[in-house]
Amino acid sequence: MASHVIVGSGPIGSSVARLLADRGESVTMVTRSGGGPSHPLIERVAADASDARRLTELTEGAQALYNCANPKYTEWEKLWFPMNDAMIAASKANDATYVITGNLYVYGPQPGGQMNENTPMAAVGRKGKVRIKMWQDALASGVRTVEVRGSDYIGAGAVGVFSAVLFPAIEKGSSSAWVPGDPTMPHSFTYTGDMARTMVTLAADSRAWGKAWHTPTNPAITINELADRYCALTGKPRLTLHKMPRFMMRTAGLVHPMSRELAEMDYQFYAPFHLDSSLTEHTFGLTPTPLDIAIQETADDAKSIAARTM
Repeated sequence: MASHVIVGSGPIGSSVARLLADRGESVTMVTRSGGGPSHPLIERVAADASDARRLTELTEGAQALYNCANPKYTEWEKLWFPMNDAMIAASKANDATYVITGNLYVYGPQPGGQMNENTPMAAVGRKGKVRIKMWQDALASGVRTVEVRGSDYIGAGAVGVFSAVLFPAIEKGSSSAWVPGDPTMPHSFTYTGDMARTMVTLAADSRAWGKAWHTPTNPAITINELADRYCALTGKPRLTLHKMPRFMMRTAGLVHPMSRELAEMDYQFYAPFHLDSSLTEHTFGLTPTPLDIAIQETADDAKSIAARTM
């Protein structure tokens, strides 16, 4: 029975863990709190992922180590490199495939917002540079590695513009909401389940190693369209969205750290933002899950959370 180590129990890490466990493979999930999904084949361990020695012990005998961590957004430069270094060291010591949950930050703003695997890593922002260095360090280490990149997530537990802005407004019955971006611009949304499925598939396929790949993702839609489809599926009243002036988040960032971090990446929502996943789809025979299924999962998850808190 193959074994795997997963660092992080967010929506991607938990989805990867369940997918592997349901296939009969054993999983060790590493988080600071020892949390994660409950399953007979998932062992949850409380440990510091930046502790290379401890992580190397936990990875002994593992086929793959999945980096699904999600450090504090305002402290990426401080937290990411020690964790990435430790995961590289643990993978190398145990001859495990190092599988990285990636994003599109590495590319920075692109003409027309078009991005595929051959798009230059031209990020000039701090967070984009962090992600570039993480990937370059993994490649330079000699470990067997692959990075799977997705756009903003949708699905159970996903955190992003949908969960932070659209969903709360819709569930409160609001007639309108302000969006930190232009709701008429096309934007790619990646389903968390497709992210997990792609990571597991590519981890075991030698054709994927040493490269970054895009998760199969549906064609971009506007935030207006996303909100309308959610309302149509759930029977909620339609929501009117308003474009937040770009200066507002930047002004707030002068005194609010999270606003400052979000403002650095706001180009993703004020212009077209297209993830091209055709290479992954053609190479590995993977296809994106229909968007309405991802939206319905998001809605069902929200109902489940609401029921538990009543």
